[in-house]
Amino acid sequence: MSETRIRRLIPVLDMALEDERKAAAMLGQCQRQVDDAEARLRDLEYYSGEYQKGWSQRGAQGVGRDWLLNYQRFMGQMQSAIEQQGQTVAWHRQSLDKARAQWQQRYQRLEALRKLIERYRQEARARADRQEQKLLDELSQRARGNY
Repeated sequence: MSETRIRRLIPVLDMALEDERKAAAMLGQCQRQVDDAEARLRDLEYYSGEYQKGWSQRGAQGVGRDWLLNYQRFMGQMQSAIEQQGQTVAWHRQSLDKARAQWQQRYQRLEALRKLIERYRQEARARADRQEQKLLDELSQRARGNY
């Protein structure tokens, strides 16, 4: 009986394993997207900081009106790009959280199926052991009866 249940569960286990693998791949892809987005954000912040340092050095020497307007416009664009990239990072982190939750769900299902199959195998072994013991007991009884 247990062997039949095990054989019926093997295709289900295979599908669960495939689902878990796909979810793990998606999780990895989402993690890479978060890492890339965070790296871009760091680059933008670094570049903005370096540009501000340049402003401090240049400002000490004196600047013209046009240069100041260009600097302010550029820094505004940089700040806007940083904010947009921050939103992109947040969006990718949300996607990562969803992918992690989905993977955990798939993994838990896979593990539950594995445990169920193992329980069925243990039941089958126990049943076979009991049958073997019963057979040995009967043979022992017969052997005692013949002497």
